[in-house]
Formats: sequence, C-alpha cells, structure tokens
Amino acid sequence: MNLETLRKDMVAAMKAKDKPRKEAISSLISAVKKAGIDAGCREDIPEEMVDQAILKEMKTAQEQVDTCPADRAELLEEYRFRYEVIKSYAPAQMEKEDIEAYIKEHFAEVAATKNKGQIMKAVMGELKGKADGKLINQVVAELCK
Repeated sequence: MNLETLRKDMVAAMKAKDKPRKEAISSLISAVKKAGIDAGCREDIPEEMVDQAILKEMKTAQEQVDTCPADRAELLEEYRFRYEVIKSYAPAQMEKEDIEAYIKEHFAEVAATKNKGQIMKAVMGELKGKADGKLINQVVAELCK
C-alpha cells in the first residue's frame, strides 16, 4: 500500500460525501505521515512503513471495538466501520496454519529445542508485519508443548 492510494481514496470518499470513510482514511494518512516524520523521511515514505502504520492503526481500532461498552451501540458501530475501512488497506496477514507450516519448514532446528524465547526471537524477525504477534505466540506455545 502506498500513501498516494490512500490520498486518492480519501478524495473519492470526499466526492461521494462519505464522511465516516473519509475520516477513517484521513486518520490513516495522518498516522502514516507521522511515522514518516518520526523516521526522518517526510517526502518518500517507503511502503513497508506505510504498512506498519496501517497495522498499528488497525490494532488501535480493534482495541476501540473491544473496549467499547455494549450499551453504546452507535459508537460501537462507528468503531467497527472504522476498523473495517482500515482493515481493507492492511496487508494480508498469515493464517494460523500458514504460520505453523512456516515455523516447521524454516525453523525446524530451533523449534526442536522447545525453547519458546529462542523460537519467538527467530520467528518474529522473519514474520513481523506478515502475521499478528499474538497469533505467532499462540502457535509457538502449541509447538513447545
């Protein structure tokens, strides 16, 4: 995903007068720009950085959905919509079966030690941004049993 695509989609949402979608995309753009400024590359923000910022925003939106009180239905609906918009821009994440197969294929010797810390250290370097850390942790815990 690149920043230009986000900008074009925001303009399209503005033209369609889709305010909730525009606001969600706008928050994504600001998060990406902030990440770029923090990293010192204000003009040419690499796609990896854009993807990382999107994943971070997606995690934040998911936490908002999870912590929203059930009696605030309107707010919950707004949070869910925002999460779905952000999720549509997020890079594809690996499924549990894919992670398990990847670990067994690429880290067989490390997995054989049953040392969760070593396995996590080796795997997270490879799969960061490609799979959810909590899911990787669950798979590694199952493999260590």
